[in-house]
Amino acid sequence: MKKIGIAIIVVVSAQFSFAQQQSLDLKNMKPEARKEVLQKMEPNERMELLRQYRENMIVTELNVPQNTQPQFKSLYNEYQEKQSQIKSKFNPKDNYESMTDAEATKELDQSFEVGQQLLDTRKDYSKKFMKVISPQQVLKMYQTEGKMRKKILDRKQAGPANAGSQRRRP
Repeated sequence: MKKIGIAIIVVVSAQFSFAQQQSLDLKNMKPEARKEVLQKMEPNERMELLRQYRENMIVTELNVPQNTQPQFKSLYNEYQEKQSQIKSKFNPKDNYESMTDAEATKELDQSFEVGQQLLDTRKDYSKKFMKVISPQQVLKMYQTEGKMRKKILDRKQAGPANAGSQRRRP
């Protein structure tokens, strides 16, 4: 259900090539119709839609030259997949109050370890990105990603269907 909500939020934000290729104008659909279309999609189709939206938004925001877009997109998707793999290693528990001190300490250590792996990967990929785009564009890319994350979290928290606790990864 979370994936559906994220996909809806993202789709509402902008129109992108994948939807056009599918003869869907999701941006101009009524919310109910858009939700129905997205719910009929397989989870992997929704994730692909989100991936392509994110990719196209970053390319547009950074003004990546046409001749380097394929290389940039490939590297960006590789980076996103790597970060996703690292994040999937951390599954925080929601019952902190019932944890022993040892369990809580272990949870903290695990979150720090995953956070460090994310940072290390970001540093490694920064060097790779700078072979394709400028250092200024790399900075802007990370800033744009942060803005996208914040926008999605803000909308999730504001939505009535998402009134429950929000799970955040490191």
